[in-house]
Amino acid sequence: MITIGDKQIPNILYREKDTPNIHQFDVYIKNGGYDGLKKALGMTRAAVIQEVKESNLRGRGGAGFPAGVKWSFIPQDNPVNYVTVNCDESETGTFKDRQIMENNPHQLIEGALICAYAVKAKAVYIYLRGEFWDAAHELDKHIAAGRKAGLFGADSTLKDADGKPFTVEVYSHLGAGAYICGEESALLNSLEGKLGQPRVRPPFPAQKGGGLYGEPTVVNNVETLANVPWIITNGASEYKKIGVGASTGTKIFCLSGHVKNPGNYELPFGVTFRDLLYKYGGGPLDESKPFKAILPSGGSGPIVRVTEDLLDTPLTYEDLSKHNTILGSASVIVMDETTDIVWMASKVTKFFKHESCGKCTPCREGTYWLDKVLDRILRGEGKPNDVDLIANVANNMKPTTLCALGEFAANPIIWTIRNFPEEFAAWVSGDKKAAALSAGQAHAAHDTKSAALPAPAGD
Repeated sequence: MITIGDKQIPNILYREKDTPNIHQFDVYIKNGGYDGLKKALGMTRAAVIQEVKESNLRGRGGAGFPAGVKWSFIPQDNPVNYVTVNCDESETGTFKDRQIMENNPHQLIEGALICAYAVKAKAVYIYLRGEFWDAAHELDKHIAAGRKAGLFGADSTLKDADGKPFTVEVYSHLGAGAYICGEESALLNSLEGKLGQPRVRPPFPAQKGGGLYGEPTVVNNVETLANVPWIITNGASEYKKIGVGASTGTKIFCLSGHVKNPGNYELPFGVTFRDLLYKYGGGPLDESKPFKAILPSGGSGPIVRVTEDLLDTPLTYEDLSKHNTILGSASVIVMDETTDIVWMASKVTKFFKHESCGKCTPCREGTYWLDKVLDRILRGEGKPNDVDLIANVANNMKPTTLCALGEFAANPIIWTIRNFPEEFAAWVSGDKKAAALSAGQAHAAHDTKSAALPAPAGD
């Protein structure tokens, strides 16, 4: 259980904390496993979708789009629909979904099957990033256990509300480790064996022609779908009692950086940054070095300066928008006063440059030039107008790309300049510029001296 004040809140997702070995099929069954699926099969598809809508479950992969609304877009009269589970988990600082797959896999499978029933899908594809080969191998065993028990597949013993056999099949699929395949249309391309690049939309995945193999498809994150069995079993009204306002349920916060206790924390929406960083994170890694900045949603979201007001901000989709940032997948990266913000912007930019699929010119060329100019600044060769230059490039990238990667790559530039202008000033006209130039000259002198030395004898 999660203790918040005098309240006890269940671990909806990380159930291994309350029930040892919940990943094992028999243990999962003994603790209510697949009861949500059986209950859903006794309801109409419309009723299942409505229950998820009323719970206000929002996508946990980053966008925060209401899951029930997304399901309702799928045409029920289409003969072939699909469900795809996004477990690419490529966002910087995000490591929550793998823990669900490893420690509570059947709840993910059950949630995906409930979704498949609701949208009348014939199959579920669980898409995992290429580096998750070991997790995928274990997941296949768990899928086989559910299939053997007759819960789904060709030999299913379950029937839906119309009395028809519930023969939905479940498959896993490994990608090749590309960040861009976390974007839903690039993921679908990868599943089809094509280049992992985003598609032109419309049509959208939920529409005919836009989904997997051209058929309407729901794409939901692992954490999103793992919430569904609890909602169906306990009801939307009970789910909404957890969290605050429009941010209902629990959220897994991936805490990393300069904190004593990094890790995954399942907490109800509404806890504050102060709770997360100090109560659970244990405070600064070095107590003599206070927190300076936070990336609330990994490298893709706007950076914020740590203030008393920010620390007391509830962690909800709505409250973070007041600070001009986003919760995203809640990959909270914390930096103390030793962190050079310009250096941080450069590191994140290099990541997005490397991960850009190259399909869109603004993203392909923009990330290249942002990286080059930032390198110049960090060598001490930057000029004041270089700051305006990269801000201009970043702002022109945001609205002109097929997917959100262009916007994500622009955020580290736009928001570091806006929230930490003094750090850029130090690099282009202040003491850091002079120090970098001095270091560069020293390295150049050393390289010249080394080059003048005679080559050693022998091989």
